Amino acid sequence: MAIRIVKLGSPRAAGEGTRIGTVRRPPRGVPKSEFAKRDWYDVWFPTLAPSVETMKLGQAAETPTQWTAFTHRYRREMAATEAAHAIALLAALSQRSDFAVGCYCEDEAHCHRSVLRQLLASQGARIVD
Repeated sequence: MAIRIVKLGSPRAAGEGTRIGTVRRPPRGVPKSEFAKRDWYDVWFPTLAPSVETMKLGQAAETPTQWTAFTHRYRREMAATEAAHAIALLAALSQRSDFAVGCYCEDEAHCHRSVLRQLLASQGARIVD
């Protein structure tokens, strides 16, 4: 049992389980009824997505300093009560269930999901690569 951190829209791994979209917005031009069929996500969970302002900061980051500013801001958002509870819940569920969380970004190293991976791990989540 574990969490996979995935790029939304990529083919699902065998046994991946429910795919959770931790994104601010649904995929453009895709009917809601097609989200799961097209491997975007089964459940939309924007609670763990960066705010619009923070998301823009991350997308614009071109230097290590700018990326660090993004990660600090996103971590601060995830420390808020609702997000912190959600992270703790997913970490606990990872002990007994297989599921995935993800975002659209091509490169995980330049995406909030890299920080989310760290936050989940710090709460004791089982994470599979």
